Amino acid sequence: MSDVFYKTAELQPHEGRYWRDANPEDVAASEQHVRDVCATCRAAPERLDNAGIHTVRVDEKTSTQALEPKAPTKPMRPGLIERREVEYQRHGTQVPIGNFAVATGEVIAPTVQQTRGEADFAAHIAQTIATAPEAGWVFVADNRTTRNSATLVLLIAGVCGIPADAPGTEGKSGVSKSVATRKAFLTDVGHRVRFVYVPEHPSWLNQIEIWFSVLSRRVIRRGVSRSTDDLRDRISTFIDYHNDTIAKPYKWTYAGRPLNV
Repeated sequence: MSDVFYKTAELQPHEGRYWRDANPEDVAASEQHVRDVCATCRAAPERLDNAGIHTVRVDEKTSTQALEPKAPTKPMRPGLIERREVEYQRHGTQVPIGNFAVATGEVIAPTVQQTRGEADFAAHIAQTIATAPEAGWVFVADNRTTRNSATLVLLIAGVCGIPADAPGTEGKSGVSKSVATRKAFLTDVGHRVRFVYVPEHPSWLNQIEIWFSVLSRRVIRRGVSRSTDDLRDRISTFIDYHNDTIAKPYKWTYAGRPLNV
């Protein structure tokens, strides 16, 4: 077919992008879940101002590589674009775990380290809560197993003053018995510290993903890291710069209506 036809029909056969079909079993329940997440986001400023409750979007950026090009980058000049060496040396990876404060746009109490297991995530949440130990916290997270682990249940039980024997044993008894019981405990609105989980596939509902894209463009994609320590320092420096100069809440207008894609 001719280019004229494609232009007339507004078709772009040379372009495409990946997408993930959520395909929920219960469409109505999934749409309500999305609306609940959006309502949590919209309520964040009022919760912080009136009740001192922090609403935080939390996630991790996996396998962030410390890369060093094998030749220096040639800077742009009049008439020439910047040219970067395509071959590079790998110096290991780091996993940034970030907290995007919905009401302020700041990235608070970040963790940058090599591992991202169950204990690592729980330690990150504990570190975050410690910045305001008496405050209320609402963490918006995805559905990875580390986000609803028995270790996390024990942490939240301790923070909320729930008796030590209440969580039970993973796979056997009590709150920790199954994913369903752990999620029910962690999302309990009666707890001073609780979680709100995004639906299974729409990860774009988590605002920290937007901030991670900024981190990738400004720090990781075009940066030079000669070691994991170097990478960690560059990420930490950018977070400080972000908080001091450009942090602001995202204008979240999506209210949960179905999207046509």
